[in-house]
Amino acid sequence: MFIAPNCGFYTAGHPLDVEQRNMGLEYAYPIKVGNNVWIGGHVSVMPGVTIGDNTVIGGGSVVTKNIPSGVVAVGNPCRVLREITDDDKDKYRKSIE
Repeated sequence: MFIAPNCGFYTAGHPLDVEQRNMGLEYAYPIKVGNNVWIGGHVSVMPGVTIGDNTVIGGGSVVTKNIPSGVVAVGNPCRVLREITDDDKDKYRKSIE
């Protein structure tokens, strides 16, 4: 996993009811990040989200829902832009020749 600077992973939740919140009630929703994930700078990942393997999250995104494996996802809220394919490997190889 690669995480660029200034990213936040937020797991805490709390009741909306004032009395319960004032009692200090709080709970956590785990975040799951798969293998070989690249998270761009200034990304916020919200409570309970799962990011699948081999996925790229574009800089500045706010991840509010699960993101599947093998995709590029961007935006606020973060959405799948496209799948990552073998063509991406070929384009990269050609760019460094």
